[in-house]
Amino acid sequence: QVQLVESGGGLVQAGGSLRVSCAASGRRFSAYSMGWFRQAPGKEREFVAAINWSGVTTYYADSVKGRFTISRDNAQNTVYLQMNSLKPEDTAVYYCGAIGNFGYYMNYEKYTYWGQGTQVTVSS
Repeated sequence: QVQLVESGGGLVQAGGSLRVSCAASGRRFSAYSMGWFRQAPGKEREFVAAINWSGVTTYYADSVKGRFTISRDNAQNTVYLQMNSLKPEDTAVYYCGAIGNFGYYMNYEKYTYWGQGTQVTVSS
């Protein structure tokens, strides 16, 4: 029902900024809460940020709070992750997911749909 495609990843120096986007195809995009996860080589996929269907409620991992901002534009079927003050430890593949129950926003196993991911590399 929903297909997700991430874009906007790339190489950036530490302290720089990057915005990744997740474009969704599907009639009921606005009914889903959305989340961003990331996975570094050899590491477990970790929660980054999540946003509810209306965009009013957001959650962030402690490691990114104050630096990253998640937002969504339901009219454009797109969710964004603005990443500022990037650090080398932010280097990972960033994945966008859709979930029907926002209570499980931290659990990647509960997400129904996933994109292919976009690589973000932060150099020292």
